[in-house]
Amino acid sequence: MSTPNQKIRIRLKAFDYKLIDQSALEIVDTAKRTGAIVKGPVPLPTRIQRFDVLRSPHVNKTSRDQFEIRTHQRLMDIVDPTEKTVDALMKLDLPAGVDVEIKLQ
Repeated sequence: MSTPNQKIRIRLKAFDYKLIDQSALEIVDTAKRTGAIVKGPVPLPTRIQRFDVLRSPHVNKTSRDQFEIRTHQRLMDIVDPTEKTVDALMKLDLPAGVDVEIKLQ
């Protein structure tokens, strides 16, 4: 696994910032315990989706409710991962609600 200049890029997405920070901390601790170098977590811009909904089903076009969904993101790189690092990350149990994207580069 340790070919020169190989790295694992992990991207986390979640609606709850506390959950995503906790998951990022678990990943960093696991990777550092196995001897890998971790860069990050780097907070990426929060994606905000806003929805305007009419309050009344018939009249009052000016009366609206506003809702939003915030998607928080974190990015981290694991440089020169070992076999132990990959095994430990595969066994890691992250909470529900956190989306994980892993890329080998």
